[in-house]
Amino acid sequence: MTRYIVKRLLQAVPLLFLISIILFGLMQNLGDPIATMGGRTVTRSEDRQRLMRQLGLDKPIYVQYFYWLVGNDWTMTDLDGDGIAETPGTRRGVLRGDFGTSIVNRGKPVVEVIWDRLPNTLLLMLTAEVVIIIGALVLGIYSALHQYSKVDNTITSITFILYSMPVFFFALITMYIFSVNFKRWGLPYLPTVGMFEPDIGKTPIQVMWHMVLPVATLSFGYFAVYSRYIRSTMLEVLNQDYIRTARAKGLPRQEIIYIHALKNAALPIVTVIGLDLPFLLGGAIVTERIFAWPGMGRLFLDHVSRGDTPVVMGILMMIAIAVIVFQLLTDLTYAWLDPRIRY
Repeated sequence: MTRYIVKRLLQAVPLLFLISIILFGLMQNLGDPIATMGGRTVTRSEDRQRLMRQLGLDKPIYVQYFYWLVGNDWTMTDLDGDGIAETPGTRRGVLRGDFGTSIVNRGKPVVEVIWDRLPNTLLLMLTAEVVIIIGALVLGIYSALHQYSKVDNTITSITFILYSMPVFFFALITMYIFSVNFKRWGLPYLPTVGMFEPDIGKTPIQVMWHMVLPVATLSFGYFAVYSRYIRSTMLEVLNQDYIRTARAKGLPRQEIIYIHALKNAALPIVTVIGLDLPFLLGGAIVTERIFAWPGMGRLFLDHVSRGDTPVVMGILMMIAIAVIVFQLLTDLTYAWLDPRIRY
């Protein structure tokens, strides 16, 4: 097993290198960071040239990538082919743990910019994921045990209706019902923006109360996907010979369902969860924008629109590393759930 893990980690190195090249190339065509630095004032030509030299944006793309990857804290002689020695820099490069500084946030380190928003996103997304998994398990197992019943058909219809709704439509509907109308009717209504009320402060109760609508919006569409996976795999496992043997031996029904059947039926859903979990770090752009939640989704959208390459690259590379790590953890989980699987 150790040899397998080391092999997978070594394979990830060239993969991350290729991903970084592609993402860095794409970022060069997404926006002009200099144009946004002056606010509403048009940046003068001489100021623009000075800023481009200071930020290294006047260099060829391969030189910019080299600085981003390795750093420029030593003199680079004629690196861009113009016969002029480069001025020693102060960046250490990504390979040495320095993701650079934000262009939009006036030199603030990328790690600090991301860390300011990451806890908010993890709080929202992990809560939504727990709600999704628990709700999907309940619906999926119940539907599998009551196949083609009225309740099963009702659950199937409702989940597919919810899954077909766009995220923004569901968010606006819930805001209209549970915030606007509840307030009009004199009922306790749910807040629609931010993490807390400014006059009360960031208390646990306030954060939980503000999370209700965003979590519901993030969860509703996944109920159909996860519950259908669980239902189909449970139905397949329940018809296996070893389940019939367990029933013939007189094992308790709860033990058959939740230990023998569910453990083997969990493999496909583990794959889906393993693919979804890394993207929790990136936040939910639409949901966070609608509910003004200060998370990674809004951070990513704001900095992409302003061409802040260091911050955007930091977010994307963080997600890429998370995808590789969680895929490895998914493979290890397979071996734990099914002893027949060996690496």
